[in-house]
Amino acid sequence: MSLPVPSRDALAASHALQNLIAADIERHHGAISFARYMELALYAPGLGYYSGGSAKLGKDGDFTTAPELSPLFGAALAQVAAAIIAQSAPNLLEFGAGTGKLAFDILTELAAAGVHVERYSIVELSGELRGRQQEKLRDFPQVEWLDAFPEAFDGVVFGNEVLDAMPVHLVIRNPAGWQELQVTVADGRFQYLEVAAGAELLAQIARQIPGHELLPVGYVTELHGVACGFMATLSRMLLNGRANAAFLFDYGFPAHEYYFDQRATGTLMCHYRHHAHPDPFYYPGLQDITAHVDFTAMALAAQDAGAEVLGYLNQSGFLLGAGIGELLLRTDPADAMAYLPQARAMQKLVSPAEMGELFKVLALGKGVELPPALLMQDRSHRL
Repeated sequence: MSLPVPSRDALAASHALQNLIAADIERHHGAISFARYMELALYAPGLGYYSGGSAKLGKDGDFTTAPELSPLFGAALAQVAAAIIAQSAPNLLEFGAGTGKLAFDILTELAAAGVHVERYSIVELSGELRGRQQEKLRDFPQVEWLDAFPEAFDGVVFGNEVLDAMPVHLVIRNPAGWQELQVTVADGRFQYLEVAAGAELLAQIARQIPGHELLPVGYVTELHGVACGFMATLSRMLLNGRANAAFLFDYGFPAHEYYFDQRATGTLMCHYRHHAHPDPFYYPGLQDITAHVDFTAMALAAQDAGAEVLGYLNQSGFLLGAGIGELLLRTDPADAMAYLPQARAMQKLVSPAEMGELFKVLALGKGVELPPALLMQDRSHRL
């Protein structure tokens, strides 16, 4: 691969993380699950991608998210938040708040609309990102940072590109059935090792993958056990509240689209300095590792925990239903210097050829109704 060369300090940090992972493999008799490898690569204290000190987002980072493209994204979410707050409580909670840009845009829009926000809570695992958020949001005294879920919550929950960064297990179908792809060390490098899939993974395969026994030999895919656990915990928090709604934005598919024969190598992808590639063993700690979200599995995990699925939309339908087109027209089209960059950003957010179709929104909640314009875009029947 032709990728940018890391700095000397970055290489040293990656080598330290590689040694930590290799030691963990040795402690576990020569192999660990890919989920454990991904957990360490992303979240090992002080060394993992999200717990280290490198920039993650924007032009100096590894990828760009929707809030970084345009304030229209946060302004559109604020319209929906205002509608939910009117039915519940003036509280917001965001998981994985990135640079703080989404929180900034939502709070700015709600303040301009005269909507009072009592508390904006952020659950953030990355120390580097938490520091950036605190600087970005220093003028909003209602913002607080949490280390874990609250027991109960009333208000609005947002999570943008949170599920895709949760560790996944990898499995492969061979002539004898499904095997797990674990991680070992051979010739001084991390490599995959096929082992018999345990009963828990086999049960996940049976529940998660439609027609799993018909997929071709050599088919590789992901199992989203950690994300399903997150959905169960989120659902319990919502159930313990009185009235609330949670909106999870991410790229992915419902199950009947996720497990196509053509997706035979899985959806695992890595992001390094705005380059996408499929090698999760390239400089651990310096790159993001993600997998597309199986939204059917997420919805089932939420329902199993007792939550109600309020809606499932593509990002285009959500943003257009939230009024992003009208928000764009706040900028005078005659002012080309101001209007055209925003129009291009909106096009990227809603175009089916860009983020509009690949990114989906799963809405859960209790005691509230989605705005009618969103319900008109609902695709829950496709889950």
